[in-house]
This record gives sequence, structure tokens and C-alpha cells, in this order.
Amino acid sequence: MQTYIALHRAINVLGKNTIKMDQLRKLFGELGFIDVRTYLQSGNVVFASTETNTDEIAQRISDAIKQTLGLNVRVLVFPAGYLKQVVHGNPFLNEPDKNPAFMHVTFLESERNADAAIIHARAAEGEDFHISGKTVYLYCPFGYGRTKLTNTLFESKLKTTATTRNWKTVTELLKMSHEFC
Repeated sequence: MQTYIALHRAINVLGKNTIKMDQLRKLFGELGFIDVRTYLQSGNVVFASTETNTDEIAQRISDAIKQTLGLNVRVLVFPAGYLKQVVHGNPFLNEPDKNPAFMHVTFLESERNADAAIIHARAAEGEDFHISGKTVYLYCPFGYGRTKLTNTLFESKLKTTATTRNWKTVTELLKMSHEFC
């Protein structure tokens, strides 16, 4: 049995693609996943499964949401071990002047290379990012709502689906995934 984290892109944001978390938990259960738990209202799900192909799991979830709820929602699925690597690999944690309250992680569907200079040109003074595999670590000291280093920018420049979570959510999801072990 493997523990996974499913991150839904753009649900319950500004009233778009609204899914109640009890609906989502029920749908995951109907798909055969066990120990299904959600965090917040933005489509963060921790669950267990005997399946091992995360792309297939993500597609099954996305298809079920479309069929059951009529919503076209992209889903990214990662093993709990990957989330642990993400948390321990955050380069900004080694910089004492960086406040974790302003850290975010953008999760990518697939690894992509891009001209980082083009993306850096969008950053305001004091903002920073670091791309590592399927992860973009963000530091936005003026708040994520004000940065130009948005999910949409990374999707556009990296040509892949992405979804962003604040650092508190990322660490809470890791804690939740450890409760299964």
C-alpha cells in the first residue's frame, strides 16, 4: 500500500470549479482509494492505494470528476516520499533571511527546461525561484497575490500543467501523509 497526495488544479478558486471536500472524499472512495483525507478547500487529498502509476491514478481521478461532477479539472498525483523530498529540498530554508510564510511550491506535471532568465525578468526585487525536477520553489516576500511568478507564468514558460501551494499547506500535507505510515 502506497500513500499519495493528489493536488487538484484550480478548484474552489474564486468560485470556479467548486467541489465540496466531502464530495471529493466520496469520489476517491468510489474509485477504490482508502484512508482518504482532504486538507482545506482547494483540492488537497491524501490517500492510499495499491496502484503504482501516478499518471494513471491522476487521469482516473480527473475522468471521474468530469463524469460525476461535470468539471474539467487537472490532477497531479505524487507519492508521499516525493513530497518529503520536496520539503527537505527547499533551498530557501537554508537562507535565514527568508521567512517560510512567503514560501510556496509550484508542482509540475512533468519536468521541463526553460530559459530561467526569461522567468527571472518577471520577478520583483527580493523575489526568487528555484526549479528542481517537477518542483518550483518560490519566495514571494510581498505575497503570492502580488507576484508575477504565478502558476500561469510557469505553465506558459515550462509548457506543462502546474499547481501552486503555500509552504504551510505543503508541510501539513506531508504531516498528514506520515499519519498513514
